[in-house]
Amino acid sequence: MFNKTLVPQSVAREIQAMIRSGSLKPGEKIPSQRIFSQTLGVSRASLREALLTLETLGLLKTEMGRGTFVAEASRDAGDGAGPMAPWRYSDSYSVFDVFQTRILLEGEIARLSAGRLTQLQLDKMESATQTMEDCWARQDLLANVEADLEFHGTIVSACANAMLKELYQTVRAQITETQRQPIPQTDPERMRHSIAEHRRIIAALRANDAAAARTEMETHIRNTARCAGLSP
Repeated sequence: MFNKTLVPQSVAREIQAMIRSGSLKPGEKIPSQRIFSQTLGVSRASLREALLTLETLGLLKTEMGRGTFVAEASRDAGDGAGPMAPWRYSDSYSVFDVFQTRILLEGEIARLSAGRLTQLQLDKMESATQTMEDCWARQDLLANVEADLEFHGTIVSACANAMLKELYQTVRAQITETQRQPIPQTDPERMRHSIAEHRRIIAALRANDAAAARTEMETHIRNTARCAGLSP
């Protein structure tokens, strides 16, 4: 049923579609992982990863001893009123630590990528930013975040420093989670600002302005952290 290389993402999309279509209703308890994984034809490990992703996005919530439920709060308006899910990497790093590291790491990566991005890569970033905007409008939260990941990943791919690129890959799972974590707190105004910040980053990179690219990236990550209630 699913692309084996992207099974958790595919499963998450399938469950999000069930929620958006109403086949899984607000407040409804989802089937046990054993039954649900059999229904979807995937492993329980892939299902668990998909459920964690959807919980971080605020589409599901887990209640200790009761199970996992479709979130009651409607995301149709994207009002940013939902609670954030527990930070899944708390045993190793705080979310504050990860945002602080992102500012240092991605700011420098953006600086070093200025002048190295091809026209095709810059256009890809423009397209990803437009996709983010379009997907937010229809509350396709998974696709919104996937486009955000593509935007940031494209900049990393152009970085001249191989060690910084490897460091980014080492903490990519934690970075990805900080791109999902603030979504339940993100209202339409913040998303508009985030989209505008992406476009300012692109403009700085198009102009080969390394200092501006770094500044715009650092500002963008700080603002995203503030949406999660943090000031790194």
